Amino acid sequence: MLEIRQLGLDGVLEIVPKRHGDARGFFSETWNAGRFAEAGIDLVFVQDNHSYSAAAGVLRGLHYQLPPRAQDKLLRVVRGSVLDVAVDIRRTSPTFGKWVALEVSAQMGNQILVPKGFAHGFVTLVPDTEVLYKVTDTYSPEHDRSIRFDDPDIGIEWPGLAGGFQLSDKDRKAPLLGLAEVFA
Repeated sequence: MLEIRQLGLDGVLEIVPKRHGDARGFFSETWNAGRFAEAGIDLVFVQDNHSYSAAAGVLRGLHYQLPPRAQDKLLRVVRGSVLDVAVDIRRTSPTFGKWVALEVSAQMGNQILVPKGFAHGFVTLVPDTEVLYKVTDTYSPEHDRSIRFDDPDIGIEWPGLAGGFQLSDKDRKAPLLGLAEVFA
């Protein structure tokens, strides 16, 4: 019932649940703890988040929480589309500072799983985009961190959008990876 694809960094996965459609529309099971566990994804989600972005080019990230409040995230788009990015921030990892990106959209019905140890962000590709994501720990301001989306040492290839990016003050002021507090 699930199509799972590795995205090139250990633990970052694209998950495509099966859609059952007819003339009325479709039905899709986006999370089933037992079925995901059978596929090797055994997580306990404790919080759901919903993000709405009015314009294309809204960039949120790169965000993460430090241990012991680190979060796994399972993200899907229910309206619109995003380019979703995960950056390995585990200092001892052979892929430290490397990134992967995936377009996630309501039309494709795909999801991305971003495990602990990765910074996460996305940019909306179209107006009126809504994103839902599950996390394995609640928000903790004391453990919340961010990294600059345009850090040249990471080199994320964000899409060129006519209107540029819209960022929060937090994301605009985020430190570069080399100066950020990350996973040991």
